[in-house]
Amino acid sequence: MTSSLIRGRPRRAASHISVRVLHTVLGGFAGMVWLALPGMTAHGGAPAAATRTEHRPAASTAARSADEASPTDLVLPLAVGGAVGALAGFGYVRHTRRARQRTATAPGTAAAPAAAPPLPELEERAGTLLAEADDCVRVCREELGFAEALSGAAAVAPFARAVRDAEAELSAAFRMRQRYDDGVPEDEPARRHMLAGIVGRCQEAGRRLDAETDAFDRLRGPDGGVGGALGIAEVRFRELTGRATAAEATLVRLTGRYAPSATRAVTGHAEQATDRLFFATSRLNRAHQAADLGRGGPAARDLRAAEGATAQAATLLTAVDQRAAALSRAEELLPAALTGAEAELAEARAAGAAGADTARADGVLADVREEVASGRYDPLDALRRVVRAVVPLGAGRAGVLSAAALLVARDAADTAACFVATHRGAVGGTARTRLAEAQRLLVADAPGLLTAESLARSALELAEQDARDRAREAMRHANDLTDAVLAGVLLDTGTPPAFGGPRTRARLGTPPPAQPR
Repeated sequence: MTSSLIRGRPRRAASHISVRVLHTVLGGFAGMVWLALPGMTAHGGAPAAATRTEHRPAASTAARSADEASPTDLVLPLAVGGAVGALAGFGYVRHTRRARQRTATAPGTAAAPAAAPPLPELEERAGTLLAEADDCVRVCREELGFAEALSGAAAVAPFARAVRDAEAELSAAFRMRQRYDDGVPEDEPARRHMLAGIVGRCQEAGRRLDAETDAFDRLRGPDGGVGGALGIAEVRFRELTGRATAAEATLVRLTGRYAPSATRAVTGHAEQATDRLFFATSRLNRAHQAADLGRGGPAARDLRAAEGATAQAATLLTAVDQRAAALSRAEELLPAALTGAEAELAEARAAGAAGADTARADGVLADVREEVASGRYDPLDALRRVVRAVVPLGAGRAGVLSAAALLVARDAADTAACFVATHRGAVGGTARTRLAEAQRLLVADAPGLLTAESLARSALELAEQDARDRAREAMRHANDLTDAVLAGVLLDTGTPPAFGGPRTRARLGTPPPAQPR
């Protein structure tokens, strides 16, 4: 309930106002009476003068004296009346101001502060900024490679340093978000504070990149460096075209040698790379035409789009080579890993650790040996199962099992990184956070590597779901840029991203719509 003190304030304020008003009225009335008093006195002596003729000389003298003194007599009443009115008005205004101040500062009447945004809203904003900052860093890395090929390592050193600074801020933000998702801290104020820290780190990464855009544009030239950069982009395009053909042959070989699960993660990579190269060659042709016409802006836009597409084609083709190397290495390592796992299980039993877990591990090793003997199998999956069966028992802290755990975790992280890089227009902040944490743990011990592998697999699943959701949305709003947007080659506006942070990355402007194939 409201206290009597607070409830009584409005009534007292109203009573004071009434008193002030009454004072003002009385003061004014007193002044008016004083002004009228001399006139009333002068007219009051007239009858006496009419009835008593013997006093006419005295009365006439008094009247004349009154007439002569009347202007002087009016000054004092006017002054007093004006003073009373002024004082009453001043008191009223002063009291009104004080009453307003008391009302504004009273606990029950203070203006309520703006409501803090809900926690889910803050989480969403932090995730959006993480994805945006990560995209900026990835684009800057790609464009640095082309700029270095054109101008040399020394010329791009300041920009490489800016990218490293932004990466450090982004890594800290990803680490904070992973801890947040793990439930640390637990109380809401601290969690809000951590989300604010994530936002601040992302913004600082963007500012660091934005600060270098003018200098970077000068490095590439007033026309975007189209002249020399076109030649470099075309050389890379031709190189990647040859690699795409080789990747197709590699996939055919791997499919014939291993189980389907061994190549599932890279199936279709050669075709996706070819699609991006097709996009790149169309943009290179447009850049040539614009440059020949002296249209530097459109030429630079098409050149950047071609560079982004070739960079992603390279990522896809590199993933095929990495998977082939990982499968070969896993196939070589698996026999030694099986032998080492059995030895460590024997040591665990000797130390009294026999139980359901060791029995389950024995079953996993037997199944793997049977698969190897049967013919086509997935070496990476087999190695993963061995590591996961033995390492949690306390074994595998060194030697062959540690090497096996590192191989499995690195392959999972590489697979997720390729998908995020080539579909970054669709992948959100959570998948990127899991990937960043997995990559950070690649230098950990064997149990930490198991965590890294789990996080990388989770990152891939989340990224694939994001891409599916985005694809369904794009189908409802189909346009000619859908494939390019999903690939991350262009921003949603159709603008190719350039070196810089969120504020400047779209500075190249929006080109005309692409022609359908």
